[in-house]
Amino acid sequence: MDENAVQRIKTLRDELNHHAHLYYAEDAPSISDETYDSLMRELEALEARHPELITSDSPTQRIGTAPSSTFTSVKHIARMYSLDNAMDLSELDAWLDRVEEAVGPVVYTVEFKVDGSSIALTYEYGLFTQAATRGDGTFGEDITANVRVIKDIPPWISEPPIATLPRFEVRGEAYLPKDTFEKLNEDQEREGQKVFANPRNAAAGSLRQKDSSVTASRELATYMYARADGAPNQVEVGTQFDFIRLLKEAGFATNPDVRRCTTREEIYAFCEDALQRRFDLSYEIDGVVVKVDSFALQDELGYTAKAPRWAIAFKFPPEEKTTVLRDIVIQVGRTGVLTPVAEFDPVLVAGSTITRATLHNEDEIRRKGILVGDTIIVRKAGDVIPEVVAPLVEFRNGDEYAFVMPDRCPSCDTPVVREEDEVAVRCVNALCPAQRQEKLQHWVSRGAADIEGLGKETIARLVDAGLVKDVADFYSLTFDQLAALDLLREKQDGSSSLFGETMASKVMVNIEKSKKRPVAKLLFGLGIRHVGATVSDALITKFGSLEVIEEASEEQLTALDGVGPVIAQSIGQFFSLQSNHGLVSRLKQAGVVLETEPIDASKHTLAGLTFVLTGTLEHLKRAQVTDDLRSLGATVSSSVSKNTSYVIVGADPGSKYDKAVSLGIPLLTEGDLVRIIESGSVVDFGG
Repeated sequence: MDENAVQRIKTLRDELNHHAHLYYAEDAPSISDETYDSLMRELEALEARHPELITSDSPTQRIGTAPSSTFTSVKHIARMYSLDNAMDLSELDAWLDRVEEAVGPVVYTVEFKVDGSSIALTYEYGLFTQAATRGDGTFGEDITANVRVIKDIPPWISEPPIATLPRFEVRGEAYLPKDTFEKLNEDQEREGQKVFANPRNAAAGSLRQKDSSVTASRELATYMYARADGAPNQVEVGTQFDFIRLLKEAGFATNPDVRRCTTREEIYAFCEDALQRRFDLSYEIDGVVVKVDSFALQDELGYTAKAPRWAIAFKFPPEEKTTVLRDIVIQVGRTGVLTPVAEFDPVLVAGSTITRATLHNEDEIRRKGILVGDTIIVRKAGDVIPEVVAPLVEFRNGDEYAFVMPDRCPSCDTPVVREEDEVAVRCVNALCPAQRQEKLQHWVSRGAADIEGLGKETIARLVDAGLVKDVADFYSLTFDQLAALDLLREKQDGSSSLFGETMASKVMVNIEKSKKRPVAKLLFGLGIRHVGATVSDALITKFGSLEVIEEASEEQLTALDGVGPVIAQSIGQFFSLQSNHGLVSRLKQAGVVLETEPIDASKHTLAGLTFVLTGTLEHLKRAQVTDDLRSLGATVSSSVSKNTSYVIVGADPGSKYDKAVSLGIPLLTEGDLVRIIESGSVVDFGG
């Protein structure tokens, strides 16, 4: 077996799973669509060369991510698929060839690919009864209350055939118009809340609000276009084009830019027209969807594990412009990493003006051959994230010069280090002012203490005013200090504005709420290097208290599955600093809860047992199952080892199932799991 391929496949899967979670579950992507797609394509190519390494839980074999435990899980009437992509005309041609080789010459329907969030709407005898996200394709999240407030969703359909059907499901896209998105981000920034990366993620975040009045204020819109493939009791319409026409007549919002095409030239022309018009539209599109028009032929062509064979998304290339690179400056992150950032002459790209773009690291600058003073090609990866593509060396005049990474931190003047086998250059001074700002922002983020209202600008003002130096200082803030905070003192007209009593009240309430956040979230919020959300959960499950972890030896830490020597050393180094030790003490003094509830040993009937879940659970939520097992004292692990007690096997199990069989670990069903949780015992299962 090719061990290099095995390791690379594992790395790619981990990376794709991480970014899929950020994209689908957190509505907070950290990489561009192009970068994600390139990673996926590399994984697909490796799996094609090594089919024996394909598993059912690979990102290439599934859709989206599991539904959040925040919302009730909904099982779709029929599976919701994603689309395969064609990144250029040659790939689109290859797909057309495959279709026509399979079924002969066909008519196609082409539609704009709206950059929004997928939704499924259910009607019973014409009455709107339920809405769900796509989720993992089989299960989505129940967002009915939020979708009800979208103005263009018909609450009922009075005309047949939809009005006569016991159940009818229609699918489409919820999106934010461009002007609405811009206003939303202005409001978010003004109130110190999260600014959305793009309209798609703003739409997804708006649909997943706990308070539907927030969704209503976001002014979402929809375009509906798809049937529930293969589901019973659907309308008797034979083509995609006619189905969209029926939806429009029934009162749904449908995109006017839909065409039937009988030749490739017509498809190319539609794609070119969409490419030219994309920035003039009132909403974002990132490509064109090409579908076989006939439903009968769609059924004949069928599906792969994650996408229909009868449809493809032709993705637009990013718009590229040229400008002049004036400087490369250093930005220091919360973990001390020094990141070079390009500063260039303002240039309009994909509808907005950009002046900066990250260059990631010194190796990347050398790989691309970029010099300060170069004329450069820039674009927005995914039409969102500014990126320097390459220099135009033919425009050089001899005044350009190479960038040199500083040997001292530009913020605190501490010598920087570059560890072996790392591309990152790092400042190791825990008191570095630049790291302070980033660490404070990390603490208040949704995945950590979740203090809404403390945005980047607000925190900067608090730091400037000397009110906040570390995360414990948030809990010493007073209402009067916040209400008097000058937030707009740098306005061009010279005016200033106070934070205000309303916002101050909200922030004080949110600070108080954060004291009772799950301890694992707070551990993650400390920003210890290598300690992400998953490791934080495992540590708190094992040790129960942040203070216990603080005193744990490296041997005790590495005894925990998933915590190796590198993580253990990082935790030890963090808590060895007196400043960090004092920080924990001050948080406790402020009333921040740093331990889980006292353990009732009589209830921990599964103590000492380790469970692993694989496959899709039909009736239970994975997050709730995990909590239930842990409440009974069990450990829930993400990987199978010789120490695993039981593996719970759902539908379509992956490689964990195979490993469990090879190790002889007992396998249990979802029904077995229900009985274990209800009884608190594994006696009937050999435990």
